[in-house]
Amino acid sequence: MPIKNTQKNPYQFALISASLIAIGNYFILLLFYGYTSKSLIISILIFIISFIIIQYRIQGFLFKRFKELYQDLDMLDSTQINKSSISTDMDSLMKNIEEFAKNKKIEIEALKLKEQYRKEFIGNVAHELKTPIFTIQGYISNLLDGAMDDKELLNKYLKRTDNSVERLSYIIKDLDLITQLESSTMNLNISSFNMIDLIFNIFDHLEIKSSKRNIKLVFDKKYNNEILVSADKERIGQVLTNLLVNSINYGRDKGTTEVSINDLTKEKLIVRVTDNGEGISKKHFPRLFERFYRVDISRSRKHGGSGLGLAIVKHIIDAHNENIYINSKPGVGSEFSFTLQKSL
Repeated sequence: MPIKNTQKNPYQFALISASLIAIGNYFILLLFYGYTSKSLIISILIFIISFIIIQYRIQGFLFKRFKELYQDLDMLDSTQINKSSISTDMDSLMKNIEEFAKNKKIEIEALKLKEQYRKEFIGNVAHELKTPIFTIQGYISNLLDGAMDDKELLNKYLKRTDNSVERLSYIIKDLDLITQLESSTMNLNISSFNMIDLIFNIFDHLEIKSSKRNIKLVFDKKYNNEILVSADKERIGQVLTNLLVNSINYGRDKGTTEVSINDLTKEKLIVRVTDNGEGISKKHFPRLFERFYRVDISRSRKHGGSGLGLAIVKHIIDAHNENIYINSKPGVGSEFSFTLQKSL
């Protein structure tokens, strides 16, 4: 709510106050001495003296009080305040205070939002870590209670425990990575490399995973020539891997995930990862790259993972000073695309 300026200009206040004092004095002199030129001169002198005293006192008072106010509110360095700005420009002062109040309100709202995200993050971390830890604890307890004597159960429980340990290590590794990315402690190893070779290597690495889901990983066309980019090869490989794994996890049976590379500008190209899977509603777009944010919690937990994949993707692309985009429609599929610097 805007602050209303009901204060009069200090000069106007001093002028009116001095005039009232002078007029009052003039009438008193008239009452006792009648009309004389001396009475008029005295009243004029009283007006001038009163105006100077009142203006000086108001200036000193306002300067002291508003200096204390600025110090208390930590609005700015109080040495930046001068008497003339206070005594002659009350409108600007009130506008400054109103602007300060507005900015503080925005800051408070931002802090509330961050606090909400912090609570969600802590809750999500606790849940993500709790699930594999409790699973491991349960299997070990069963083995200690006698299940280890049954070779079939022993083998099954050890495999499931190993899977839970692997998931736990994924979560911890991704948490460590995203912490480094967010704190800017990770240095990018920028080099020139061929994107086609990198994508082929990732396709080979994910071949078994994609075949289990009956999903084909393909290029949009045959690329006969090298496409050189300037970036951190390992991190961009991680970006592509995370996007392709998401596409595999949420793709439809016997579906296709297609990777394409196109020129965007003379210096930039754009890499697209497109699938014909479940798709994502637009309402999820603003939070899609948040840590542990899941579009569908039940299906996400079924596919495993750390829940940090897209957050890591966003941080890596941001660290390269590039952009990432999403275009998706439920039941049709999704396209994640990001820009990269060409190696010229």
